[in-house]
Amino acid sequence: MESGRKRDMKITRRPEWLQKKISPAAHADMERLLGDLRLHTVCQEAHCPNISECFRQRQATFLILGRLCTRLCSFCNVTKEAPEPVDPAEPGRVAGAVVRLGLRHVVITSPTRDDLPDGGAEHYATTVVAIRESAPETRIELLVPDFQGERASLAVVVAARPDIVGHNLETVPRLYHIRQGADYMRSLRVLATLRELAPDLPTKSGLMLGLGEEEGEVMEVLADLRRVGCAYLSLGQYLAPSKGHQPVERFVEPAEFEQYREKALTMGFAHVESGPYVRSSYHAEQYGSLNTSQA
Repeated sequence: MESGRKRDMKITRRPEWLQKKISPAAHADMERLLGDLRLHTVCQEAHCPNISECFRQRQATFLILGRLCTRLCSFCNVTKEAPEPVDPAEPGRVAGAVVRLGLRHVVITSPTRDDLPDGGAEHYATTVVAIRESAPETRIELLVPDFQGERASLAVVVAARPDIVGHNLETVPRLYHIRQGADYMRSLRVLATLRELAPDLPTKSGLMLGLGEEEGEVMEVLADLRRVGCAYLSLGQYLAPSKGHQPVERFVEPAEFEQYREKALTMGFAHVESGPYVRSSYHAEQYGSLNTSQA
Protein backbone atom coordinates (compact mmCIF):
# COMPACT_ATOMS: atom_id res chain seq x y z
CA MET A 1 0.00 0.00 0.00
CA GLU A 2 2.81 2.38 0.89
CA SER A 3 4.66 1.60 -2.32
CA GLY A 4 1.47 2.33 -4.27
CA ARG A 5 1.21 5.77 -2.68
CA LYS A 6 4.85 6.46 -3.53
CA ARG A 7 4.24 5.38 -7.11
CA ASP A 8 1.26 7.74 -7.35
CA MET A 9 3.36 10.59 -5.98
CA LYS A 10 6.04 9.89 -8.55
CA ILE A 11 3.74 10.25 -11.55
CA THR A 12 1.51 13.05 -10.31
CA ARG A 13 3.88 15.48 -8.60
CA ARG A 14 5.28 17.91 -11.13
CA PRO A 15 9.04 18.48 -11.30
CA GLU A 16 10.60 21.90 -10.91
CA TRP A 17 10.61 22.63 -14.65
CA LEU A 18 6.80 22.31 -14.71
CA GLN A 19 5.88 24.92 -12.14
CA LYS A 20 4.51 27.69 -14.38
CA LYS A 21 2.01 29.83 -12.49
CA ILE A 22 -1.43 30.75 -13.80
CA SER A 23 -2.48 34.27 -12.82
CA PRO A 24 -6.24 34.92 -13.21
CA ALA A 25 -5.57 38.66 -12.93
CA ALA A 26 -3.79 38.48 -16.29
CA HIS A 27 -6.95 37.12 -17.90
CA ALA A 28 -9.44 39.84 -17.07
CA ASP A 29 -9.13 42.07 -20.16
CA MET A 30 -8.99 39.16 -22.59
CA GLU A 31 -11.89 37.38 -20.97
CA ARG A 32 -13.99 40.53 -21.18
CA LEU A 33 -13.20 40.91 -24.88
CA LEU A 34 -13.94 37.25 -25.60
CA GLY A 35 -17.15 37.50 -23.60
CA ASP A 36 -18.23 40.61 -25.51
CA LEU A 37 -17.68 38.82 -28.81
CA ARG A 38 -19.15 35.52 -27.58
CA LEU A 39 -16.06 33.58 -28.60
CA HIS A 40 -14.43 30.46 -27.20
CA THR A 41 -10.72 29.71 -26.99
CA VAL A 42 -8.92 26.41 -26.63
CA CYS A 43 -6.78 28.23 -24.06
CA GLN A 44 -9.75 28.32 -21.69
CA GLU A 45 -11.46 25.06 -22.63
CA ALA A 46 -8.30 22.95 -22.44
CA HIS A 47 -7.02 24.61 -19.25
CA CYS A 48 -3.78 25.40 -21.06
CA PRO A 49 -0.87 26.06 -18.67
CA ASN A 50 0.29 28.89 -20.95
CA ILE A 51 -2.95 30.86 -20.70
CA SER A 52 -1.62 33.64 -18.44
CA GLU A 53 1.43 34.18 -20.63
CA CYS A 54 -0.56 34.26 -23.88
CA PHE A 55 -3.49 36.31 -22.59
CA ARG A 56 -1.09 38.84 -21.10
CA GLN A 57 0.35 39.23 -24.63
CA ARG A 58 -3.19 39.50 -26.03
CA GLN A 59 -2.88 36.24 -27.94
CA ALA A 60 -5.46 33.45 -28.10
CA THR A 61 -6.25 30.33 -30.11
CA PHE A 62 -9.86 30.57 -31.19
CA LEU A 63 -12.16 27.58 -30.88
CA ILE A 64 -14.82 27.75 -33.59
CA LEU A 65 -17.85 25.50 -34.16
CA GLY A 66 -18.78 25.69 -30.49
CA ARG A 67 -17.04 24.17 -27.49
CA LEU A 68 -18.66 20.72 -27.48
CA CYS A 69 -16.95 17.69 -29.04
CA THR A 70 -18.46 14.53 -30.53
CA ARG A 71 -15.49 12.34 -29.52
CA LEU A 72 -14.26 11.10 -26.17
CA CYS A 73 -10.47 11.43 -26.14
CA SER A 74 -9.34 10.59 -22.62
CA PHE A 75 -6.57 13.21 -22.56
CA CYS A 76 -8.66 16.21 -23.61
CA ASN A 77 -10.58 18.65 -21.43
CA VAL A 78 -12.92 19.92 -24.14
CA THR A 79 -16.51 19.10 -23.17
CA LYS A 80 -18.05 15.99 -24.73
CA GLU A 81 -21.77 16.55 -25.28
CA ALA A 82 -24.24 16.90 -28.14
CA PRO A 83 -22.93 19.91 -30.10
CA GLU A 84 -24.91 23.09 -30.66
CA PRO A 85 -25.95 24.34 -34.12
CA VAL A 86 -23.26 26.12 -36.14
CA ASP A 87 -23.34 29.89 -35.62
CA PRO A 88 -23.08 31.58 -39.06
CA ALA A 89 -22.06 34.88 -37.46
CA GLU A 90 -19.07 33.38 -35.64
CA PRO A 91 -16.51 33.89 -38.46
CA GLY A 92 -17.21 37.63 -38.45
CA ARG A 93 -16.75 37.81 -34.70
CA VAL A 94 -13.45 35.94 -34.92
CA ALA A 95 -12.29 38.40 -37.58
CA GLY A 96 -13.35 41.25 -35.31
CA ALA A 97 -11.29 39.82 -32.46
CA VAL A 98 -8.25 39.49 -34.73
CA VAL A 99 -8.54 43.19 -35.59
CA ARG A 100 -9.14 44.33 -32.01
CA LEU A 101 -6.16 42.32 -30.75
CA GLY A 102 -3.92 43.36 -33.64
CA LEU A 103 -2.89 39.76 -34.28
CA ARG A 104 -0.18 39.23 -36.87
CA HIS A 105 -0.64 35.45 -36.65
CA VAL A 106 -3.83 33.72 -35.59
CA VAL A 107 -4.53 30.04 -34.89
CA ILE A 108 -8.04 28.70 -35.42
CA THR A 109 -9.12 25.26 -34.21
CA SER A 110 -12.33 23.46 -33.26
CA PRO A 111 -13.73 20.42 -31.52
CA THR A 112 -14.42 17.44 -33.74
CA ARG A 113 -17.86 17.76 -35.32
CA ASP A 114 -18.73 14.32 -36.67
CA ASP A 115 -22.37 15.41 -36.60
CA LEU A 116 -21.84 17.78 -39.54
CA PRO A 117 -21.82 16.44 -43.12
CA ASP A 118 -18.52 18.17 -43.91
CA GLY A 119 -17.14 18.06 -40.36
CA GLY A 120 -17.24 21.85 -40.25
CA ALA A 121 -14.90 22.42 -43.23
CA GLU A 122 -17.05 25.14 -44.78
CA HIS A 123 -17.15 27.02 -41.48
CA TYR A 124 -13.35 26.93 -41.35
CA ALA A 125 -13.20 28.31 -44.90
CA THR A 126 -15.71 31.05 -44.11
CA THR A 127 -13.64 32.05 -41.08
CA VAL A 128 -10.50 32.33 -43.22
CA VAL A 129 -12.34 34.53 -45.72
CA ALA A 130 -13.68 36.79 -42.95
CA ILE A 131 -10.21 37.29 -41.49
CA ARG A 132 -8.69 37.95 -44.92
CA GLU A 133 -11.27 40.69 -45.52
CA SER A 134 -10.75 42.37 -42.13
CA ALA A 135 -7.03 41.76 -41.54
CA PRO A 136 -5.36 40.92 -44.88
CA GLU A 137 -1.83 41.00 -43.42
CA THR A 138 -2.56 38.45 -40.68
CA ARG A 139 -1.13 34.96 -41.18
CA ILE A 140 -3.81 32.33 -40.65
CA GLU A 141 -3.05 28.91 -39.21
CA LEU A 142 -5.74 26.24 -38.99
CA LEU A 143 -5.53 23.26 -36.66
CA VAL A 144 -8.18 20.95 -38.06
CA PRO A 145 -9.81 17.68 -36.96
CA ASP A 146 -9.60 14.68 -39.29
CA PHE A 147 -12.98 15.34 -41.02
CA GLN A 148 -13.26 11.53 -40.99
CA GLY A 149 -10.65 11.55 -43.74
CA GLU A 150 -13.00 13.09 -46.31
CA ARG A 151 -10.94 14.52 -49.17
CA ALA A 152 -13.77 16.87 -50.18
CA SER A 153 -13.75 18.52 -46.75
CA LEU A 154 -9.99 18.96 -46.83
CA ALA A 155 -10.29 20.47 -50.32
CA VAL A 156 -12.74 23.08 -49.00
CA VAL A 157 -10.28 24.08 -46.28
CA VAL A 158 -7.33 24.25 -48.68
CA ALA A 159 -9.31 26.32 -51.21
CA ALA A 160 -9.66 29.10 -48.62
CA ARG A 161 -5.87 29.52 -48.76
CA PRO A 162 -4.78 29.57 -45.10
CA ASP A 163 -1.06 30.04 -44.52
CA ILE A 164 -0.54 26.84 -42.48
CA VAL A 165 -2.77 23.82 -41.86
CA GLY A 166 -2.07 21.53 -38.94
CA HIS A 167 -3.50 18.22 -37.82
CA ASN A 168 -2.06 16.64 -34.68
CA LEU A 169 -1.19 12.96 -34.48
CA GLU A 170 -1.01 13.48 -30.68
CA THR A 171 0.69 10.17 -29.81
CA VAL A 172 2.21 6.96 -31.15
CA PRO A 173 0.05 4.27 -32.82
CA ARG A 174 0.26 1.88 -29.84
CA LEU A 175 -1.44 4.45 -27.61
CA TYR A 176 -4.22 5.48 -29.99
CA HIS A 177 -6.86 4.00 -27.72
CA ILE A 178 -6.74 7.35 -25.90
CA ARG A 179 -8.06 9.01 -29.08
CA GLN A 180 -11.50 7.45 -29.22
CA GLY A 181 -12.93 7.74 -32.73
CA ALA A 182 -9.55 8.56 -34.28
CA ASP A 183 -7.25 6.38 -36.35
CA TYR A 184 -3.50 6.84 -36.74
CA MET A 185 -3.34 5.98 -40.44
CA ARG A 186 -6.36 8.17 -41.20
CA SER A 187 -4.71 11.12 -39.46
CA LEU A 188 -1.52 10.50 -41.40
CA ARG A 189 -3.55 10.41 -44.64
CA VAL A 190 -5.11 13.76 -43.72
CA LEU A 191 -1.65 15.34 -43.75
CA ALA A 192 -0.72 13.51 -46.95
CA THR A 193 -3.92 14.68 -48.66
CA LEU A 194 -3.33 18.29 -47.64
CA ARG A 195 0.07 18.13 -49.34
CA GLU A 196 -1.43 16.54 -52.44
CA LEU A 197 -4.11 19.21 -52.69
CA ALA A 198 -1.73 22.13 -52.12
CA PRO A 199 1.99 21.25 -52.39
CA ASP A 200 2.96 24.82 -51.46
CA LEU A 201 0.88 24.83 -48.25
CA PRO A 202 3.00 24.08 -45.14
CA THR A 203 1.55 21.37 -42.92
CA LYS A 204 2.12 20.96 -39.21
CA SER A 205 1.58 18.29 -36.58
CA GLY A 206 2.21 17.75 -32.90
CA LEU A 207 2.76 15.06 -30.30
CA MET A 208 2.26 14.90 -26.55
CA LEU A 209 5.03 13.09 -24.69
CA GLY A 210 4.82 11.41 -21.31
CA LEU A 211 1.96 9.03 -22.10
CA GLY A 212 4.12 5.92 -22.03
CA GLU A 213 5.61 6.11 -25.52
CA GLU A 214 9.10 4.78 -26.24
CA GLU A 215 11.78 6.79 -28.05
CA GLY A 216 11.82 4.39 -30.98
CA GLU A 217 8.06 4.81 -31.40
CA VAL A 218 8.38 8.58 -31.40
CA MET A 219 11.09 8.46 -34.06
CA GLU A 220 8.93 6.20 -36.22
CA VAL A 221 6.09 8.74 -36.01
CA LEU A 222 8.45 11.56 -36.98
CA ALA A 223 9.62 9.50 -39.96
CA ASP A 224 5.97 8.96 -40.96
CA LEU A 225 5.37 12.72 -40.76
CA ARG A 226 8.32 13.46 -42.99
CA ARG A 227 7.15 10.86 -45.51
CA VAL A 228 3.89 12.78 -45.94
CA GLY A 229 5.72 16.09 -46.25
CA CYS A 230 4.95 17.57 -42.84
CA ALA A 231 7.17 20.62 -42.36
CA TYR A 232 6.40 21.93 -38.88
CA LEU A 233 6.42 20.00 -35.61
CA SER A 234 5.53 20.65 -31.98
CA LEU A 235 6.47 18.35 -29.10
CA GLY A 236 5.22 19.01 -25.58
CA GLN A 237 4.63 17.39 -22.21
CA TYR A 238 1.22 15.85 -21.64
CA LEU A 239 -0.39 17.18 -18.47
CA ALA A 240 -3.60 15.53 -17.29
CA PRO A 241 -6.36 18.15 -16.91
CA SER A 242 -7.80 16.24 -13.94
CA LYS A 243 -7.60 12.93 -12.08
CA GLY A 244 -10.37 11.65 -14.33
CA HIS A 245 -8.27 12.02 -17.47
CA GLN A 246 -5.54 9.82 -18.92
CA PRO A 247 -2.73 9.76 -16.32
CA VAL A 248 0.78 11.04 -16.94
CA GLU A 249 3.22 8.13 -17.18
CA ARG A 250 6.36 10.23 -16.86
CA PHE A 251 7.69 13.76 -17.03
CA VAL A 252 10.09 14.23 -19.92
CA GLU A 253 13.16 16.27 -19.00
CA PRO A 254 13.96 19.47 -20.94
CA ALA A 255 17.23 17.98 -22.20
CA GLU A 256 15.32 15.11 -23.79
CA PHE A 257 12.98 17.54 -25.55
CA GLU A 258 16.03 19.32 -26.94
CA GLN A 259 17.42 16.02 -28.21
CA TYR A 260 14.15 15.31 -30.01
CA ARG A 261 14.25 18.80 -31.52
CA GLU A 262 17.75 18.28 -32.89
CA LYS A 263 16.87 14.85 -34.30
CA ALA A 264 13.70 16.20 -35.94
CA LEU A 265 15.61 19.04 -37.60
CA THR A 266 18.15 16.53 -38.88
CA MET A 267 15.26 14.57 -40.41
CA GLY A 268 14.26 17.63 -42.44
CA PHE A 269 11.54 19.42 -40.48
CA ALA A 270 11.67 23.12 -41.33
CA HIS A 271 10.84 24.29 -37.80
CA VAL A 272 10.47 22.42 -34.51
CA GLU A 273 9.21 23.64 -31.13
CA SER A 274 10.04 21.08 -28.44
CA GLY A 275 9.76 21.59 -24.70
CA PRO A 276 7.66 20.79 -21.64
CA TYR A 277 5.22 23.67 -22.17
CA VAL A 278 5.07 23.55 -25.96
CA ARG A 279 1.58 23.24 -27.41
CA SER A 280 0.38 23.29 -31.03
CA SER A 281 -0.30 27.02 -31.02
CA TYR A 282 2.34 28.09 -28.47
CA HIS A 283 4.73 30.54 -30.18
CA ALA A 284 2.92 29.70 -33.42
CA GLU A 285 4.05 32.97 -34.98
CA GLN A 286 7.64 31.70 -34.87
CA TYR A 287 6.97 29.03 -37.48
CA GLY A 288 8.34 31.10 -40.35
CA SER A 289 7.47 31.17 -44.03
CA LEU A 290 8.49 27.97 -45.75
CA ASN A 291 10.20 27.27 -49.01
CA THR A 292 8.32 24.13 -50.11
CA SER A 293 11.53 22.57 -51.37
CA GLN A 294 12.44 22.06 -47.71
CA ALA A 295 9.47 19.78 -47.21
